[in-house]
Amino acid sequence: MNESTLGGSAASGLEIGLAGKRALVTGGSRGVGAATVRLLAQAGADVGFSYHNRESDARAVVAEAKSLGVRSWAEGGDLSDPAVAARLFRRLDAEFGGLDVFVGNAAIWPVADVPLSEMEDDRWRRTLAVNLDSIFYTTREALRRMEDGGRVVLVSSTAGQRGEAYHGDYAATKGALISLVKGLCVEVASRQITVNAVAPGWIDTEMTQVPLSGDGRAAIDAAIPLGRVATAEDVAGPIVLLCSPLARHVTGETLNVNGGAVLAG
Repeated sequence: MNESTLGGSAASGLEIGLAGKRALVTGGSRGVGAATVRLLAQAGADVGFSYHNRESDARAVVAEAKSLGVRSWAEGGDLSDPAVAARLFRRLDAEFGGLDVFVGNAAIWPVADVPLSEMEDDRWRRTLAVNLDSIFYTTREALRRMEDGGRVVLVSSTAGQRGEAYHGDYAATKGALISLVKGLCVEVASRQITVNAVAPGWIDTEMTQVPLSGDGRAAIDAAIPLGRVATAEDVAGPIVLLCSPLARHVTGETLNVNGGAVLAG
């Protein structure tokens, strides 16, 4: 493997180089998605992303990416609607004309603790629509456009591996993504496309403000061997690694990003 394959040089040291690659991230206006957009842009990739309704946040992330010298754009809407997902990819076609990297990140985590026996139909269906249907619609469109040798990374969760009491809806969707990765990687292997999942534990983002507030933060930190909750950047780094030539022989895997937190038992 030579330096150009890795994207680094003897003078600069080993770097992830994605110059000329066209990337799409779902849920890119904040949290892990925004951190991933920034890091892809830093690696030289042109990057578009979706957002739900945070237009001002999306504009700020686009401006940051463009300041790094790459092309960037954002498209709003609810990707659990197949028409919205189709619109996102029409925008991709117009802006980039193809795709090399797809990161499926958009998701919700309903904050209220609700046992399954008391969970309303609306919550169950909404979580599955946002976290799973949107991945189906967008990954399907991405693969129809992806160049041979492309990269797919889906953002799962430790909850998808060990379950999560009182959040059965969320855990079910994240477990489904891990299963999807294992089958999909075989389907596209002949095109040298890799498909992997990243499974974060607790992340310090807007989504987790309630459980990480007050005494909750100290208790969660104490349960993590590394002693702290992850930042969004801690998760974005492994995502971008899986998008790079450095991970070209990794497929069908789930990369845990949890600070050593126990996954089972």
